[in-house]
Amino acid sequence: MTTRRQGAQTTQVYRIFIRATPGAIWDAITSPEWTVRYGYRTPVEYDLRPGGAFRSPASEFMRSVGVPETAVRGEVLEVDPPHRLVQTWDAQWEPREGATRLTYEIADRGGGVSELTVIHELENAPLLARMVGGEFEGAGGGWWEAVSDLKSLLETGSPLRA
Repeated sequence: MTTRRQGAQTTQVYRIFIRATPGAIWDAITSPEWTVRYGYRTPVEYDLRPGGAFRSPASEFMRSVGVPETAVRGEVLEVDPPHRLVQTWDAQWEPREGATRLTYEIADRGGGVSELTVIHELENAPLLARMVGGEFEGAGGGWWEAVSDLKSLLETGSPLRA
């Protein structure tokens, strides 16, 4: 991960190589049939067009600790399947810090390997930056864990944790 701080802006960058096609990675990020199998294991909902809605429901565990039914919502800003997806990402739990910007970049590196870069711009969202950075015990491993789980699922057919 790379973290850049410029005034009040914090940007987290996660880059990983995955033995999968860009299309397979795109599907794993945007299809509820895939997102229930890794990360927080919830079925994301995307309207994949600029201005379209994004919704990620809370898992049963998340709801048990007070997260509302919709954990994260947002708006799709840019769509270039299977290479680039830019959206807002607005966590709905307290304390709310407002919408941030999330970008997925997928590049074919040849030989059946693709590069996934996740860029999360967390301007004026210091608590959320710590959460998605995996710094809170019991709140999951943030983007580190999610992209590692995705890689494991696509390469082996199994997530890191069953």
